[in-house]
Amino acid sequence: MVPKAFARTVGAVSHERSAAATIHALPMNPAPLSALPAPAVPAPWQKLLAQRVRYLWWLKFLGICGFMWLFFHGYFHTLRHPVRDVLVMPLTWLDHAVGFAPQALWIYLSLWVYVGVAPGLLRSFGDLLRYGAWIGALCLTGLACFYFWPTAVPPPAMDLSIHPGFAMLQGVDAPGNACPSLHVATATFTALWVEQVLRSIGAPLWLRSGNALWLGAIIWSTMATKQHVAWDVGGGLLLALVFAALSLGWHRRRTPVAA
Repeated sequence: MVPKAFARTVGAVSHERSAAATIHALPMNPAPLSALPAPAVPAPWQKLLAQRVRYLWWLKFLGICGFMWLFFHGYFHTLRHPVRDVLVMPLTWLDHAVGFAPQALWIYLSLWVYVGVAPGLLRSFGDLLRYGAWIGALCLTGLACFYFWPTAVPPPAMDLSIHPGFAMLQGVDAPGNACPSLHVATATFTALWVEQVLRSIGAPLWLRSGNALWLGAIIWSTMATKQHVAWDVGGGLLLALVFAALSLGWHRRRTPVAA
């Protein structure tokens, strides 16, 4: 029989040889940590925002202008050719609380810049087409309301034409086509889409708050210029929320990660 001490010695030598072979098999010059692939870092929101603005900017500009031309063609037709008696919208306590503010005119007119923000931030041709279809459906619904249910705001208690710009505004945008307010509807629809995009790129709270403030200012301006009453504003908000919920819900199902 082999003595136990001799067997333990042989086993220890074999273990040492196996460990040495393992050490020699390891690479002598392992790759430095700097050579390992770094985790992906998301692009800053400023870069993502600029990329969206630059994408097909010329087509967006032409498309927005063409859309507005078509919209105003239908808007002025329903305004100037009502098919039945025009209903004058009643005033509420809110209409009396919001006083006339001539400086609100410029905020009111800023809508025509603001409505271009949402399509201006879209990043694919397909998204542009689908956005145009949704907001087009919103506008057609509003125009259908004006056609089948013509409404107007009551005449103001003062002569607004003495203030700069109001004579032109009243000459172009007469008191008809009141409810629902498409001024409020298109601004709210735009704001909700802009919020979706800003969230998706990680934009800071101050920028998203600025979007909300612009919307709030436009809504206030519709009453402060006496172009709309509270009932019109409520109808415009309802119209916008319905179409925004449908369009954004469908959009998120198609693009679950980014807007």
